[in-house]
Amino acid sequence: MPDLWTDLLACLELRLSSAPTRDGTLATFEGPNQQLEYHRIFGGQLLGQFLRAADLACPGKTVKSLHVLFAREGKSDAPVRYVVQIQHRGRSFATLSITARQNGDVVATAAVSMHGAEDGPEHQTVDEVPPVLDAQHAVHLDLIPWETRAVGDLDAAAATAPDYDLWMRTPEVAPELGQALIAYATDLNLIGTALRPMEGFGQRGNGTAFTSATTSHTVWFHRPFRADDWLLLRHHSPVLAHGRCFGRGDVLTADGALVASFTQEALLRFRP
Repeated sequence: MPDLWTDLLACLELRLSSAPTRDGTLATFEGPNQQLEYHRIFGGQLLGQFLRAADLACPGKTVKSLHVLFAREGKSDAPVRYVVQIQHRGRSFATLSITARQNGDVVATAAVSMHGAEDGPEHQTVDEVPPVLDAQHAVHLDLIPWETRAVGDLDAAAATAPDYDLWMRTPEVAPELGQALIAYATDLNLIGTALRPMEGFGQRGNGTAFTSATTSHTVWFHRPFRADDWLLLRHHSPVLAHGRCFGRGDVLTADGALVASFTQEALLRFRP
């Protein structure tokens, strides 16, 4: 079995399985799945592959927002096919809808907005970014095959505030894969962040103490960045109610630039 980093990069190499139609609006791509022990498709893999399908279908523009609805659980034993419909492609913007199918069933759907590079005035209002944590704060996250550092533990059972800051830096990688890799990472920790105020519950309790699954996820990209530079992912969950949790976060560079934001809703049911 390949290492997780090599496996993930291979998943982002989508193959064109049908050429665009005569009007150029429809194309289909196919991608392999990560080989994970629990034989299900991690939602972050789908997010990353949706990004890559959009990049390949509409070169010359970059994704500015991706909104995904997860319809059903995907299995790792069959490839996922991404059917891309280009709804609009203008000089500055493009809008796409993408359907991910596996064995004929819809696994997830995405609405994607893309934009060509433009110059203009800038401002932002965010909390100050602290210095990058040193190596003694290194943490291991099962699905993240790169450097990560944090204070605190999403597996801890003690109740605390629903916030979590994670520093991350990938190995050197092609710049065009940065958005897909960050989208992948944003799917991992918001459910665990929502659990932090719950005494006695940690992120590893999925399938035993509780059941969780992402139902929708959105990522916005504000500025260019490199995934192989240090980035801070700030997570916050303002509400857990009626069997669902909601979380949001920002991605910032070490020098304080806000480069992306994300939100997620998930099923979160506690077992009696």
